[in-house]
Amino acid sequence: MKINDFMITDVISVQKNIKIKELLRTLVKYKIGGVPVVDENNRLRGMISDGDVIRYLQPNGRTIYDAFSMVFVNKQEDFKQKIESSIDHHSEKIMKKNVYTVNPDDHMEEALSIFSNYHFKKIPVVDHETKVVGVISRGDIIRFISTNLISKTDE
Repeated sequence: MKINDFMITDVISVQKNIKIKELLRTLVKYKIGGVPVVDENNRLRGMISDGDVIRYLQPNGRTIYDAFSMVFVNKQEDFKQKIESSIDHHSEKIMKKNVYTVNPDDHMEEALSIFSNYHFKKIPVVDHETKVVGVISRGDIIRFISTNLISKTDE
């Protein structure tokens, strides 16, 4: 089985200069957990997941630095302050730039290997010019296995 047998081709993507607040609106509107980041030619530049956003919005805790017995304490930042100070930042700050990808002609095992080794939820599918032509998620693979493989064994 090949990736193009079960990939999603209606891809929601963003560009790196989108503000975090717009990124959040996109994730909520489309009920998705991540998006490819593309340039103006739809070439892959990175990936942002909902986990990346959560980690970025995590307030800084109280940190104690010991610089040769001089103690410095960094005041704890609260969640509301962190969001207010971060939502107008560009998403480029939180996107992952080194992204594993698959090609539409790759075998399903390639995606399974990436999912199992790196615990990603989504993998962009790119063509030979690194243009995003689809995405696959762990759920897509599970649905494909269930509807196309397991159901045939029940017959």
